[in-house]
Amino acid sequence: MRQVILKLLPCLLATALLVACGVRGVPLPPSLELPQPVTDLRAARKGDRVYLAWTVPTRNTDGESVRRPGMTVICRSLDAVMNECGTLLAKVQTLQPPPPSPPLKNAPPMKITATYIDSGPLPPASGAASEATYAVEVLNENGRSGGLSNLVRVPVFPAVPPPANFNATVTAAGVRISWQCEAVKAIDDVQYKLRIYRRSNDGQAGNDQAGASQTGVSQANSAQAFMRIDEADFSDCSKAELLDQTFEWEKTYAYRAHVVTVISQPGKPAIEIEGDDTPIVEVVARDVFPPGIPTGLQAVASGVGQAPFVDLIWAPVTDGDIAGYNLYRHQEGEAPVKINADLVKIPAFRDTTVVPGKKYFYSVSAVDLRGNESAPSEETSEVAFSN
Repeated sequence: MRQVILKLLPCLLATALLVACGVRGVPLPPSLELPQPVTDLRAARKGDRVYLAWTVPTRNTDGESVRRPGMTVICRSLDAVMNECGTLLAKVQTLQPPPPSPPLKNAPPMKITATYIDSGPLPPASGAASEATYAVEVLNENGRSGGLSNLVRVPVFPAVPPPANFNATVTAAGVRISWQCEAVKAIDDVQYKLRIYRRSNDGQAGNDQAGASQTGVSQANSAQAFMRIDEADFSDCSKAELLDQTFEWEKTYAYRAHVVTVISQPGKPAIEIEGDDTPIVEVVARDVFPPGIPTGLQAVASGVGQAPFVDLIWAPVTDGDIAGYNLYRHQEGEAPVKINADLVKIPAFRDTTVVPGKKYFYSVSAVDLRGNESAPSEETSEVAFSN
C-alpha cells in the first residue's frame, strides 16, 4: 500500500498545483496579432485612375480586436492569380476605428472604409480585354499579415479623353448639346460612346468632381447626382450634337459628358471604361422663345337677317405650352389693333364690333404660358354684311 501511495504522490501534487494556479489544460501560445485579410476590396476605373475601397479589419486571425495596426500594402499584377504581392504600389497607414463615444462596454468596433487611388500610369495593354489584378494586405506592427485580400480585376485598355468645346445652348426646340468630334481609330470589338449627364442645379451649390461610378467608389459630392440622359456614337463625327427635350423651363441645369470605351467579349458581358469628364457647363432654361405662328386664318361675315359680325377660324398651334391667342384688326391704311380683351382659348373668334359695309383685315398670334407672343399670321379680309 505504501508503495502505491508513493507512486500516486507526484500526480496528486501536480494536480494540486494546477488547481491552485487556476490553469486549465495546456497553455496557449501568445497571439501573433495578424489582422484578418480584407474580403470586400472593390475597384473602379475612371480615365487613367483606379479607385480602390475596402473595409478595414477590426479583428485579428485569433478573433481578438486589432490593437496596434501597422501598414496596408497596395498590390498590382498583370497575372489573373496573385498569391503574393506583385508590384508594390504603395504602403499606407492602416486606419483604426475610433472608440465609441461615450465608451460602451462590449461595443463592437466601428466600421471604417479605406480608399486608395492608383493614379497611373497603368500597365500597357496587350489587347483590348487586358486587365490588371489588385489586392491589399493589412500588416501588423511587425510587418506580418494574415494574407492578401480578395482579388479584383480592372481593364487597362487606354481610355479616350473627353471631347473639347463641350457646350450646352438653350434653343426653342430644347437644350442643344454640342462638342468637338475627333475621329478615333477603329478597333475590332471596340465601340466609343459619348454619354451625356444632367443635374438640376436649382436650390443647390457646390462643384462636382466626378469619380468612378461603377462600384460605389465615387468622388461625387453634390447634393443631387448627375443623371444619364442620352448617348451618342463618338465615332460618327457627322453627328457631334444632340437635343435634350426632357428638361423643364425656368430651371437651371448642369451638363457634363465622358467617352465610354465598350469592349465586346464573346459569351461575356462587355467591358466598359469611362474616360475623364468634360468641364461642367451650366444653362438657365429660360423660355424667351415665342410659339409657332398660327396658319389657315379664314374670315366669314354674317348672313341675311343676322346682326353684323365676322367669324374667324384658324388652325391650332400645336406647341405644348400654348395659353391662347390674340386677334388683330385694321382697316385700309390703319395700324392693327387687338380686339380681344382676354386670351382666346380656342382657335375661333366672333367679331361683333364691325360696321356693316366696311372691309376689315384680320390676323392672329399665339401666346404661350410665359407670355411669349408669336408674330402675327398672314392677314385675311372680309366685308361686314350690310342688310
